[in-house]
This record gives sequence, structure tokens and C-alpha cells, in this order.
Amino acid sequence: MKKLALLAAIAVTAPLSAATQRPWADVATPAPHGSYVIGNPAAKVKLIEYVSYTCPHCGHFTRDSAKVLKGQMIASGSTSVEIRSSVHDRYDLVAATLARCSGPRLFPKMHEMLFDRQEEWLNKAVAFDPVGGQNPAGNNQGEKMRTLAKGAGLIDIAKAAGMTDPAINACFSNEANVNATLKVAQAMQGKIKGTPTFELNGKLIENADWAALEPMLRKAGAK
Repeated sequence: MKKLALLAAIAVTAPLSAATQRPWADVATPAPHGSYVIGNPAAKVKLIEYVSYTCPHCGHFTRDSAKVLKGQMIASGSTSVEIRSSVHDRYDLVAATLARCSGPRLFPKMHEMLFDRQEEWLNKAVAFDPVGGQNPAGNNQGEKMRTLAKGAGLIDIAKAAGMTDPAINACFSNEANVNATLKVAQAMQGKIKGTPTFELNGKLIENADWAALEPMLRKAGAK
């Protein structure tokens, strides 16, 4: 009995090992503004990214920063990143709405894949737009958005991230999902001049690439 009691005490008081810590880089929670926060919601360093899925500079930032921002700072629990999607065009709206509909469990992966495969799906969108994108097939907004998503290869990406056909159909058939995406984007109007733009613990930062932002994060306490 004494041995069991001792083991129980050790289990309760021992610090979490790396193996039992939460995988913060794969954790997302809904934010009050209607977006998602990736990482530890209680992190000391709170970064907001204002991004557009059709913005090449946003893609460059995401890929350049991934190893350290995602792999170290977010993974350590010291930093969280809230993703607020701007909407530059109809394909951007479709991509951002799909990302929203992926839900907290899949959002980190979906967000990453949209940028990892950005060139691929943007090229498909450019090729599709003149023949089927300017007047997409469908009897309502949801069907038209699904046509755009299919033409740009976004449905394939959503499925690769873990979304199912029923979930994708439900996403576009519910007008509230599109309105929620637009609400987040509209809140940026007059606040930012372009994407990517950042807020670091409440301070707006414009025209910064990863090389400029990393030391600011370090100074704020990102590890």
C-alpha cells in the first residue's frame, strides 16, 4: 500500500514531460472575434495574423516562419497565433470559409495546407475562372461556392486535411458560415492596409516579414 501511495504521489506532483505536453501547434480554439487561435490560449505572447489565402506574401511568411513559429514558439506553449482572414476575391472567400468550417480539430492543418499548396490551387483557379468561375454553376450561393471550390482544387485540399463530403456540402449550404467569414474580414476594414499584417500583444505591425518579426517575438518572450 505504501508503495502504491508513493507512486500516486509521484504521478500527481511530477512535471509534465515533453511526451505528455499538449501538441499546441495542432490545437485551435474559437476566438471571440469569430476566428481561430492556434496554440495555447493562455500563452504570454499573443500574435494576430491578418492574412489572405490568395496573398503570395502571406504564403511566403507562413512557409518561412513554420519551422520556428509553429515548430518552436507555438509548440512550446509560449506563443499563440490568432488567424483573421481577409477576403480579396471570391476564391479567397471560398478558401477562408472552408478553413472556418474545418473546425477547431482540423483548422491548423487546413490553414497550413492552403498555404503549402497555394501555388497549385491558385494556378487551378486562374485556369478555371475564365471558363467556369465568373458565372459558376449552381442554383444558389452555396452551390456556386462549391463549384468555385471544386474548380480551384480546394475541395481536394479540404479532404486531404480531413474534411468529408457531407461536411463540405454542409459548409457551403449554410449561409451563416459565409457571413461569419465576411464579418471577420469586414472588421479589418480601415484597420490594416494589406496582408500580411500582425498584432503582437496588441501592437499593430505592418510591412514585416519573418526576419523582422522573429526578434520582436523573442523580445516579447516567445521561446
